[in-house]
Amino acid sequence: MTQREPLVGVYPGTFDPITFGHMDIISRATRVVDHLIVAVAHNAGKGPLFSIDERVQMVREELDVLETNDARVEVRSFRNLLMHFTQEVGARVIVRGLRAVSDFEYEFQMASMNARLDPGVETVFLTASERQQFIASRLVKEIAVLGGDISSFVSPRVAAHVRARCADPRDDG
Repeated sequence: MTQREPLVGVYPGTFDPITFGHMDIISRATRVVDHLIVAVAHNAGKGPLFSIDERVQMVREELDVLETNDARVEVRSFRNLLMHFTQEVGARVIVRGLRAVSDFEYEFQMASMNARLDPGVETVFLTASERQQFIASRLVKEIAVLGGDISSFVSPRVAAHVRARCADPRDDG
């Protein structure tokens, strides 16, 4: 019997900030692929609260305490087209999380476009666990900015980063 090459997957996102929902998808993706690259997108168009370096560091801190099911997991940033990034890292799978039916149309469209760009890369959808379905980084930031409690959406480490950033006097919003 011949040994197959390790299956490399990419889980892309802005992770601004990384939430329990993201961590759920990462943990479950490590049951599907042998090597998972959590790909933190620069995506300045979304107006991230944290710099790319801060987001990469937060993701790394969270992965230090995550069960990875013997899969190799690494964090990398990227600023190019996702399909170019998958080619650079030798990934054959893109992992995407679905929270609700409303996510499906956009994600289906993206998966179809990506398949046109590189038919050798498959997109795998993982539905969010019931407890994580409603969590969105955008909402976590909004709650934090308005002084709400985000402790049920992010780890204490991430919550501390978010609270510090929301209290930053440089914030003119």
